[in-house]
Amino acid sequence: MVRVPVHRRGPAGPGGFQGHRVRVRRDMPVPMPDGVTLLADHYTPVGADRPPTILIRTPYGRGGVVGWMYGWTFARHGFQVLLQSCRGGFGSGGRLDPLVHEQEDGLATVEWMRTQSWYGGSFAMHGPSYLGYTQWAIAAETPDLRAMAVQVTASCFRDAAYVGGSFALESTLIWTTLTAHLEGRLGGVAAFVAPRRTRRAVLSGRPLHELDLLSAGRPLPFFRELLAHHGETLCTYWDKADFSASVGQVGAEITMTGGWYDVFLPWQLKDYAALRAAGRQPYLTIGPWYHADIRHGRAANADALAWFRAHLLGDPSGLRPFPVRLYVTGAGEWRDESDWPPPGMRRERWHLQPGFALSRDNPAGGEPDRYRYDPAHPTPVVGGPVLIGNSEPRDNRRLEARRDVLVYSSEVLGRDTDMIGPVSAELFVRTGREHTDFVVRVCDVHPDGTSMNVCEGVRRLTPADRGDEAGVRRVEVDLWPMGHRFRRGHRIRVQVASGAYPRIARNPGTGAPLTAGTPLVASDQEILHDPRHPSAVILPALSW
Repeated sequence: MVRVPVHRRGPAGPGGFQGHRVRVRRDMPVPMPDGVTLLADHYTPVGADRPPTILIRTPYGRGGVVGWMYGWTFARHGFQVLLQSCRGGFGSGGRLDPLVHEQEDGLATVEWMRTQSWYGGSFAMHGPSYLGYTQWAIAAETPDLRAMAVQVTASCFRDAAYVGGSFALESTLIWTTLTAHLEGRLGGVAAFVAPRRTRRAVLSGRPLHELDLLSAGRPLPFFRELLAHHGETLCTYWDKADFSASVGQVGAEITMTGGWYDVFLPWQLKDYAALRAAGRQPYLTIGPWYHADIRHGRAANADALAWFRAHLLGDPSGLRPFPVRLYVTGAGEWRDESDWPPPGMRRERWHLQPGFALSRDNPAGGEPDRYRYDPAHPTPVVGGPVLIGNSEPRDNRRLEARRDVLVYSSEVLGRDTDMIGPVSAELFVRTGREHTDFVVRVCDVHPDGTSMNVCEGVRRLTPADRGDEAGVRRVEVDLWPMGHRFRRGHRIRVQVASGAYPRIARNPGTGAPLTAGTPLVASDQEILHDPRHPSAVILPALSW
């Protein structure tokens, strides 16, 4: 079990924390400017005089576990909670059109709150994933928003849907299938059913634009919109749903919780960097968690409670002394830092070498390594970030045995080596097709040969990624960040491939839109590693 260190306040009394009694008013109507009415539940701590409010906006319902985690928990600690269903679900009017209405509806809800006799003049927001996105949608526009607690989320979902220019097939189809079933007869088990139906659909061999018919039994408009807008460089569809440009303008105090295996972590850290560039000091916690990991829920609530007490009630006693707390995988320990990336981090180039070696030495030269990627039989994925499902590391040896995966391994490490920070790769390649993908994955090879994935990234190439006169194309790949200790006696391993199906959609090699039923064309790939073409993975080394 991973335990998050917590600064605890002293006991509330001889019997410990007893908390407030809570009064709940359900199904409060909140009018929107277009005439739609959204429903909300209002949790009030009995005996408190207009305490600060925590606004939580969610498409996942207000009852059951959601009401207990967010409503009862925070109201017992002396906060009001307004738990609102986004439009189109759980009694709220209108149609769920993901991402489109969250700014307008959120700002209208705040305006409505300001007219209520129980509103005390300041509020906070809290929640993970889509609940976190609804916070970013209004954060720069609301001066009475004093604090935010955002978890496993980002201010824009575009880059997570089109990771590295590819299409995050499995995660997008899972989420749209999930939301399609939330209020049906399978609503209570939708989170378990959606991944299974998605897996069945993506392995069916049907065209991409028909997969929603298999997973959900009907067309899913949001899934089809994501397909239709893939590859568009100028896209008003995404512009109105992108709040990343306003992150630095947010005046609220912000604490973030993420996971090393979360689908949104790279972009959550971009939000952190934007706040730091604006002179702000958010708090950041990254644990050994994946997106739907129930373990980060308790840690996030504890973090949010301490944060809200500090910035809404003037009680900073629950805050930790350092703003950044990181769990180091491979070491099984937490590490406190003053910033992200950790001060003292240096980027180390680990070069791909002849004979499938990996080292910090400059490449010695030699013939390129070759493989063929055939989208009709796409390279699969083992582990890695996915929206719903266990994304913890898995043994990749079976994947590494494939002929369409190149594997480069270091010598056995003579000492423990901590790598904490951003990860990237620079490849020099020749490709059989102008349209193709490159997947780079870093693994930790244990003494028994087990090869556990640590982080990965993908880059989709188009004709805009031109080669030199010899046809060599320089490819930069952003991987997920890592916070990992490679133990003494282990090896560092790098995989290079051109697919990670069904995590990302196969690249047909033609450049045709994802919505087109197009032939699948194989591509012969070459990876160069010589003094003129020093292909490498760039790892974030920390000094002891």
